Amino acid sequence: MKAKKLNLLAAIAVLLTLATLRSLGDDVPRPEHPRPDAFRENWMTLNGEWQFEIDQQGDGAKRGLTAGHDLDSKIIVPFCPESKLSGVGHYDLMKNVWYRRMFELPARMQNKRVLVHFGGVDYQTWVWLNGQLVGSHIGGNAAFAFDLTPFLRAGQNELVVRAFDDTASGKQPTGKQTHTVSEGCVYTRTTGIWQPVWLEAVGSSFVESFSVVSDPDQSRVLIEATINGTDTNLTLTAEAFADGKSVGKESCPASWRDNRLVVNLKKKKLWMPGNPFLYDLKFTLTRKGEKIDEVASYFGLRSVSIQGRAILINGQRIFQRTILDQGFYPDGIWTAPTDAALKQDIEMSLAAGFNGARLHQKVFEPRYLYWADKLGYLVWGEFPSWGFDPEAGGTGNYINEWIEVLQRDRNHPAIIGWCPFNEEGQNLVEIQKIVWNTTKAIDPTRPVLETSGWPHTLPNAEVRDAHDYDQSPASLKSHWLNFFAAHPSLKLPARYGEDRTAREIGVPFMVSEFGGIGWATAGGWGYGNGPKTEEEFYARYEGLVNALLDNPDMFGFCYTQLTDVEQEHNGLYYYDRRPKFDLKRLHAITARAAAYEKTGPVTPVPSLSAISHRWQVLVGAALDGTLAKPFHYTNQAPPADWSSATFDDSQWPEALAPFGNPNGVRTAWKSDDIWLRRHFDWNGGNLNSAALVIHFDDDTEVLVNGQKIWSHAGANGSYEIFDISEALKKAVKKGPNIVAVHTHQTGGDQFIDLALLAE
Repeated sequence: MKAKKLNLLAAIAVLLTLATLRSLGDDVPRPEHPRPDAFRENWMTLNGEWQFEIDQQGDGAKRGLTAGHDLDSKIIVPFCPESKLSGVGHYDLMKNVWYRRMFELPARMQNKRVLVHFGGVDYQTWVWLNGQLVGSHIGGNAAFAFDLTPFLRAGQNELVVRAFDDTASGKQPTGKQTHTVSEGCVYTRTTGIWQPVWLEAVGSSFVESFSVVSDPDQSRVLIEATINGTDTNLTLTAEAFADGKSVGKESCPASWRDNRLVVNLKKKKLWMPGNPFLYDLKFTLTRKGEKIDEVASYFGLRSVSIQGRAILINGQRIFQRTILDQGFYPDGIWTAPTDAALKQDIEMSLAAGFNGARLHQKVFEPRYLYWADKLGYLVWGEFPSWGFDPEAGGTGNYINEWIEVLQRDRNHPAIIGWCPFNEEGQNLVEIQKIVWNTTKAIDPTRPVLETSGWPHTLPNAEVRDAHDYDQSPASLKSHWLNFFAAHPSLKLPARYGEDRTAREIGVPFMVSEFGGIGWATAGGWGYGNGPKTEEEFYARYEGLVNALLDNPDMFGFCYTQLTDVEQEHNGLYYYDRRPKFDLKRLHAITARAAAYEKTGPVTPVPSLSAISHRWQVLVGAALDGTLAKPFHYTNQAPPADWSSATFDDSQWPEALAPFGNPNGVRTAWKSDDIWLRRHFDWNGGNLNSAALVIHFDDDTEVLVNGQKIWSHAGANGSYEIFDISEALKKAVKKGPNIVAVHTHQTGGDQFIDLALLAE
């Protein structure tokens, strides 16, 4: 009786969902072709109502679910069962889910090779047709397809899909999907099918995949194509069209892979941000004049190159005003409710003055990338690296999936760079190197940032970045101007990574996360203390944006973020896409000319090997080994004079840094605040330079003898060098001194360790 009641409730939910979709004008959800970059006319969507079952015990195969067995509820594909649009709305963990759908081939597909395509299924997938296993796939973000032809029968066909998704295992990348409940900066999970499913009729041999590399300087495109099939004496033709007219055509004998074509273009029109032009591209496979297969695509004539510390687009410096886009939707979770919603997200960003996005911890679907191509919108392609632990296994699956993503998306002109990791720990360093080199091998046409934020470990990186949620415009501006201008004078002992600064400021650099100003944060959170009025918001937003726009040594930034996501309330739009602020006012602030566009980088690249300094370690960090002495510390708010040289800290306990909550600390710290004090001696000599080497999480201030010498909001992900020469000269005195540190935790992990050095 209970099962029947659940089935009835599920059926009602599905009917209500279908009614909602019909009210939006679609009888079938997401009816558009999922791949405008690989379009064949003979196709059929399988989106819509499927049978569905949550297999709590994982014994569905033993119970006969692979064929001839009705499942116990319904679902609307392509929406995940956690979403409202699926008609299910189940939020608990689901490791095993099953789908079942009957279909009959239309006449136009009969007697053809028929493929079934899955845009994305999280995470491991098995597919049966009429009781026969036709294939399996591992990876929740990459598209895949199977040939159904040998298993088809006349009339009704039964398609069954099983998905296995173990988000908390550490063996699979999950991005911002929670492993428990939605909290902090992780959100509702996506299980099973979450992108469109469709059938496609192809030729007996067909164009399976292709790479299109544009060459604007020579007005041509370089093409490599793979052929699937055993037909002989085939000819592959690629033809380019501009405004409906043929502007280039080339043919070659075709078989297997390594089919190469060079199409010279009679008409040259560039794809530029804000002013895109797309050529249509048609591939035709023939044998003795008979057409065997045809697929339509498009391309943009666009180059990306690095010149010194500048990233050039078609030879021009264009400041990348990007916004963090996490790709979550209130009703669809990882799946947009409509194709129009995908386009709308880009238009929302453009309306606020941005020219691109960092596609954060998610592989966005091809329809989104199509609209980015059409609208001239720059994007950095990313992978949902969070949740993956190589010690749990699955490294091969991780790398293979990233390769599949690269191969699917490399032809989009909107993609301006790749970033396969975000804020990952030291346990992924070796994999980062492998993935970085693999990415460059598959796509040598774009810059690759090995990880966004930290830790940066590559000795020969071509792009660098940092995350900085400092809410003070003045200190944000000062920090990053000093980062480039002051560092050439610093050469620290090797244990601090003496060449790190040279590597970072010798290549193109951006702040790839900043801002995150909370607004309407009731029931959620944002970075820093939220502004109390709209005018206060505009003032802070303009100040933070200007701090980076006015820095000529940065090629771009990424503001956090486009929309609120569940409990994270720091978007420029609410989660339901309503604007929070005056978009014209935001546009004027964001879109104004950047110093980088006017002058390009102006600070000379340092040659630190030519500089020789002798440093005295006044206060040692964990990096200094035996030079690192214990701190006196407390977790209780001390008196106002706690940082002075005369304050008595003898009742405070002593312990070694690092203090914190993640792995790798020496002393546990789990409260919101910690105060540290340590004595040091200064010989009173001539102080030429001083450096602070610090790893902090979160807001931290450092004082010497009661005078503030440094402060920073937010957190960094590894030890970082700061020039404190002038501040320390004013605060230090001959003989005994006190360094005092206060660190405040705002959420997540916590960490504090520092070294103070004088030359």
